[in-house]
Amino acid sequence: MNYSGLSSPFRGTGGVSKLPNVGTTIFTVMSVLANEHKAINLGQGFPDFPMSEELTGLVCAAMRDGYNQYAHMNGYMPLREGLAAKIEELYGTIVNPDTQITVVPGGTYGLFTAMATILHPGDEVIVFEPAYDCYIPTIEIFGAKAVRINLQFPHYSVNWEEVSQRITERTRAIIINTPHNPTGSILRAADLQQLQTLVQDTGIYVISDEVYEHITFDGERHESVLRYPELMERAFVSFSFGKNYHCTGWKLGYSVAPPALMKEFRKVHQFNCFSCDTPKQVAIAQYLNNKDAYLQLGSFLQAKRDYLQQLLTQTRFEPLPSKGSFFQLYSYKNISDETEAQFAQRLVKEHGVAVIPVSAFYQDDVNNGVVRFCFVKKEETLEAAVQKLIHL
Repeated sequence: MNYSGLSSPFRGTGGVSKLPNVGTTIFTVMSVLANEHKAINLGQGFPDFPMSEELTGLVCAAMRDGYNQYAHMNGYMPLREGLAAKIEELYGTIVNPDTQITVVPGGTYGLFTAMATILHPGDEVIVFEPAYDCYIPTIEIFGAKAVRINLQFPHYSVNWEEVSQRITERTRAIIINTPHNPTGSILRAADLQQLQTLVQDTGIYVISDEVYEHITFDGERHESVLRYPELMERAFVSFSFGKNYHCTGWKLGYSVAPPALMKEFRKVHQFNCFSCDTPKQVAIAQYLNNKDAYLQLGSFLQAKRDYLQQLLTQTRFEPLPSKGSFFQLYSYKNISDETEAQFAQRLVKEHGVAVIPVSAFYQDDVNNGVVRFCFVKKEETLEAAVQKLIHL
């Protein structure tokens, strides 16, 4: 993703940048601005409240008990076994912990490795925009082309007829993300069924970003690819412990794929990360027994979404639907006609609140007059932020 004015040419002995149009990400830009102006950061998606003391205690115990050397390349086996049991319970799908699950350093790494596994120069990958910022640069690193399709504003739904029309003989993969970052939209059963019909009897892979799997709201069910056997046969699915357990700085997650695809995935993985943090894997393997920690996550964060929405009724912001994730989009059409980037920067500099312009998640100049708020914060943080926005 390029953020205007921040990219710089790659210099070296005959060096040519693989990502000539990519500069510093919007998350870094807004966080720097937030620090510079001592603003409240509702931009980047991380909690500002403590994680579970039980889980941190299990990490300390694992270190004291000697779990400080390399874990198995594919992940600590009791953890993989626990994840397989969880997948079966949640999605009714049996996966082999030995051949289908790999522990990785974060969900983004899992997505990157999946693309590294399957993409060749000239391939095409269908991507829905607004898109999480790693997708398109990763596609381009491997010499492939992103075929961009806009989600339909304001509900950010998929036009599957357009998807069908954009598939070509070069289409190698389709990337989906549910619950969706940045919009908070979700895919429902009808979406997954249409996707399954589209890729049936093709060589197209599905890369499914499901790092917010446990964060759905209003009684909505997370429609994982793992629920759909025909999709699962051609899919890499990426998950995150950081999102589940309020520990984004741990950078730990896992990827699931059928055995043949996971075998190729691990060929890339072994020469990149090789092995992930051992004591944290040991701790999470034990903590998985606390099912409420992830099963109650959606209701816990829905309360925060609702609280921020209630607070913002004191302002002229208008909420768009959020059915999952850490985020909700708000329209500022009653406040300003500035571009999203201009408005977001003014909020930081003049009002002391950092948000993210949704236009930063598009390659083209798309401005719908909406910005992204992260509500995964303490109540007092949300209250303080809204106080700064009341007189906009």
